[in-house]
Amino acid sequence: MGMGGGTILILCLSLFMHYDQHVAQGANLVFFVPTAIVSIITNLKQKLIKWKTGLIVARMWNCTVQLFGAKISVNLDTSKLKMYFGIFLLIIAIVEIITLFKKQEN
Repeated sequence: MGMGGGTILILCLSLFMHYDQHVAQGANLVFFVPTAIVSIITNLKQKLIKWKTGLIVARMWNCTVQLFGAKISVNLDTSKLKMYFGIFLLIIAIVEIITLFKKQEN
């Protein structure tokens, strides 16, 4: 798991640049698409993609996002979206701290 660049981008856009949460998350998606395309091309060249599994997962994920994610996101108030995103970041921070302590014990 861990915090990626997209999470940091959303934080910067919403906290420091004062963009609305929905706009920050939309901008994150715009940055994500080219990165994903480059990643797919790189993995294709290295023959690391299992097409059958990938297509099944992509189809299921796409259906889930279309059915639930888009409807929930559009209908959520910005303050609630910020709160949920903050909870998400808190969970990531806790997991990272626990992982750090486990690494130090070994």
